[in-house]
Amino acid sequence: MALPSPNLDDRRFQQFVDDAKRYIQQRAPEWTDHNVSDPGVTLVETVAHMADQIVYRLNRVPEKNHLAFLDLVGITLFPPSAARTDVTFWLSAPQEEPVPLPVGTEVATVRTESEEAVVFATERELSVVPCELRYLVVQRSGEPVADLTTDLAEGKDLMCFAEAPRPGDCMLLGLTAAVPHCAVALELDSRVDGVGVDPRQPPLVWEAWTEDGWTSCEVDRDGTGGLNRPGAVVLHIPGGHTLSRTGGQEAGWLRCRVTDPLPGQPFYTTSPTVRAVDAFTVGGTTAVVNAETVYDEALGESTGLPGQRLRLAHFPVVGDTPPVLLQSAEHDGWTGWDVVPSFSASTSYDRHITLDAATGEIAFGPAVREPDGTLRQYGAVAAKGSVIRAVRYRTGGGRAGNVARGAIRVLRTSIPYVSEVVNREAARGGVDAETVEEAKVRAPITLRAQERAVTLRDYEELARRAAPETARITCLEGEEGEHGAYAVRVLVVPQAVPDPGGRLRFEQLVPGDALLRRITRHLDERRLIGTRLAVGPPFYQGVTVVATLHAFRGTDTDRVRRQAHDALYRHLDPLTGGADGRGWPFGRPVQSGEVFAVLQRVPGVELVDEVQLHPADPLTGKRGDATNRIDLSPPSLVFSFDHRVRVIGDKP
Repeated sequence: MALPSPNLDDRRFQQFVDDAKRYIQQRAPEWTDHNVSDPGVTLVETVAHMADQIVYRLNRVPEKNHLAFLDLVGITLFPPSAARTDVTFWLSAPQEEPVPLPVGTEVATVRTESEEAVVFATERELSVVPCELRYLVVQRSGEPVADLTTDLAEGKDLMCFAEAPRPGDCMLLGLTAAVPHCAVALELDSRVDGVGVDPRQPPLVWEAWTEDGWTSCEVDRDGTGGLNRPGAVVLHIPGGHTLSRTGGQEAGWLRCRVTDPLPGQPFYTTSPTVRAVDAFTVGGTTAVVNAETVYDEALGESTGLPGQRLRLAHFPVVGDTPPVLLQSAEHDGWTGWDVVPSFSASTSYDRHITLDAATGEIAFGPAVREPDGTLRQYGAVAAKGSVIRAVRYRTGGGRAGNVARGAIRVLRTSIPYVSEVVNREAARGGVDAETVEEAKVRAPITLRAQERAVTLRDYEELARRAAPETARITCLEGEEGEHGAYAVRVLVVPQAVPDPGGRLRFEQLVPGDALLRRITRHLDERRLIGTRLAVGPPFYQGVTVVATLHAFRGTDTDRVRRQAHDALYRHLDPLTGGADGRGWPFGRPVQSGEVFAVLQRVPGVELVDEVQLHPADPLTGKRGDATNRIDLSPPSLVFSFDHRVRVIGDKP
């Protein structure tokens, strides 16, 4: 049984006895002896004992039948999913040989007095490959490639781009080796010649040549201010970085390219120069998952009979591909078995099993009697006496794995030359296992939809089933002018973990392409013919609150200001904000009156003097004029952006 039987808290023996004695006082007041020695009380206790047994069993029948019917139609509990993120392993110093990090390397959060450490394990092998600079090439817009490697070795000051830089100018650095998934430090010695740019946002982009062409690199830190001063640039090289040939030279190529300036962004008037460049590998990044991997677990021996069931020692099983590697010892060695959703398409020769991820139960194929009296075997049966083992599976998962960025800092597996680890983005995707009550709520919707999306509610339910790790999903009718006729718009808000301090970054609320493709593919197989699908994020309306508060006399104004900021970010939150704390409703306007009320409830606030709302663009940071109300369209959510709170207080 995937759905456990209920353990109800029914009325017991003593409750029946007490009820009977109360009725005796009402209907037979002359009966005054209610002690256990009285024969009448003995009779009451006998009847109460029998009623206790009958009511206990009868009260279990409806609930038990309910769960049995759910199991019969295939409603099983969803297992938990594990949180995932990328973790960077920083080396203590550049190495001359590759540093391997095997699969299963464990890292964790810091254990505290109130919280246990959350453990993660690497999902793939990582090799931190050493590298050095081999070539320096410049490619100016409209000109042939110029190799400046020899001039660099002589210590000359070399212009990185054209004398008057133009968008598209590139400086290419050739490394001695391809360094996929590695962090590379570039130390540049230059002088301030690239005047005109803002060192905090230079019009530059760093890229690496991969199997798919030039791919952007994440810049961890840039100490050169846009190549305007000596310093180091640390780049995270994407996977797929490979050796290639540029200007007749083969190397692992990186390039720094001048981009078109954004509106209001300063641009170069003169090209920056370099006189020395050094490159070396300082770390590597790989994916980790909040799950424990179990290897080579013995499950027992085969009985040789159809329908045998075995149970894993650790459950629930975290979804993987495949979720469990199972083998049986046959005459010719270990033989693998494949996990399938059901045995409906299995023959007696197919080595198929089913897995209930929530309970860890493994089932072999049954034998079913056909109408003509013959037995049909669905799935092969392991030879009698053969040993069965689970080679590998993962267990764990849950919401506890959704930790903030920078929380993973402990290296549990000793790796030579690795000094520290850190997750540069929050871990997300962790979802707790479904409860019985949640399955009972889901069952009517599932039975009505029957894996077909007809109504908007059907699209929402099927989308949640395709991506249970999402925070919010809503479905609206698509506008004919924008999405075409008969369009359904599915808005997806991904799971996001606030940074320390409870602040969400805008990029955390944008769903990834892989998530959108998964939902789109799942819905596309179940939509009605002729229905158009538009799956994407909602529109986020940035809101900036500018408020002036008066604090009580003698109150710490800094503390009041921090608490006021926290209250604003908490209330105007797309995931946990709103009046009910379940996320700001789609399309609900923001009014200054409710912000007044939120700020007035902050401890230490005597008076809310003024509240102004400014619409803001979360991408550019541009704010609009002050207003008392910001209207949102139906597919829109609110996003807190750079609130400003002034607290006025008098010290005693």
